[in-house]
Amino acid sequence: MAEPVLAISELRKTFGALKATDGVSLDLRPGEIHALIGPNGAGKTTLINQIAGTLKPDAGSIRFDGADIGGLGVAERARRGLGRTFQVSSLAPEFSALRNVMLAVQSVQGSSFRFFRPVMRDRSLTEPAMAALERVGLGARAHLPASELSHGERRQIEIAIALALGSKAFLLDEPMAGMGPEGSKRLTEFLDGLRAEAPILLVEHDMNAVFALADRITVLDYGRVIATGTADEIRINPEVRRAYLGDEA
Repeated sequence: MAEPVLAISELRKTFGALKATDGVSLDLRPGEIHALIGPNGAGKTTLINQIAGTLKPDAGSIRFDGADIGGLGVAERARRGLGRTFQVSSLAPEFSALRNVMLAVQSVQGSSFRFFRPVMRDRSLTEPAMAALERVGLGARAHLPASELSHGERRQIEIAIALALGSKAFLLDEPMAGMGPEGSKRLTEFLDGLRAEAPILLVEHDMNAVFALADRITVLDYGRVIATGTADEIRINPEVRRAYLGDEA
């Protein structure tokens, strides 16, 4: 079996008496989509924040691409290839889709946006940004302000940003949120192909998408892992049904 691209071991985070992450261990293997599900407040986004570096765990380890990244900041984790989208869009709404992606490319290249016009002619920034937007189907809307795009399109820009950064793994936090059935279907198809480029740790409430995409599923409840397995194993797990799925499975 190939070495995991991402391995989390015994991660813990408390806020007062609340155990937001209670000894969580999981891994992400090459070429797979590993879904992370659970009820609201289960600790899914808190876990993603710790992996991405926006929240420091109290204990445990995070290894990415063979190295311990626990002491690294968000930008350095991104430079090493850990791509992340957010539950709530973090885009600059007044900037075009293209410029939003360029800003991300610039952040890892270390170039300056002090002089805007020359930067917009910098092919080392514009070309990867435009190529990523075209991959997610937004090439024709690249010059529109993010504020004029639909919620689903803004989520696609965030995925384009992760693509433009050459990510070795993707952390996708509810990419289907706010999308209608057609948008969810298109994004599901896109993510299905994306796993061949880099594995995906997927936080998602759309269970149709989860069961269609995930090679493995880990279920969190009250900050702890209650089950990990294939879609079929998770569907019939009595503890998972009790805590989250109910009769939906």
